[in-house]
Amino acid sequence: MGFLKNIIIDAILFVALAGLFANTGWFYVTSVWTALVAAIVLAILNALIKPILVFLSLPITILTLGLFSIVINGLMLQLTAASFVGPGIHFSSFWAAMLIALIMSICNTIISNHFANQ
Repeated sequence: MGFLKNIIIDAILFVALAGLFANTGWFYVTSVWTALVAAIVLAILNALIKPILVFLSLPITILTLGLFSIVINGLMLQLTAASFVGPGIHFSSFWAAMLIALIMSICNTIISNHFANQ
């Protein structure tokens, strides 16, 4: 049930952040269904690709005291946008993807802690 809950939370965050950055052009999602597909693709990439990237980047992650994980999360979002989702989700730059990744990480932590305490 936790996997499905994370997909739904990520889809809602995609839509909310696309609305937040609507006038900037940094990030957009064309529809709610696109956000749901992107959340599913992101969950699959996080399960398959992210552990390999985390292992390979372990020395630089240690040197930066964990801050390099934001770069890895931004890369995962860029891979999500470049995958099966197609033109439905777009980041204007890698920096925009890193900003969205940072905001999504903070929101996921807050939401997960809220549901864990209930």
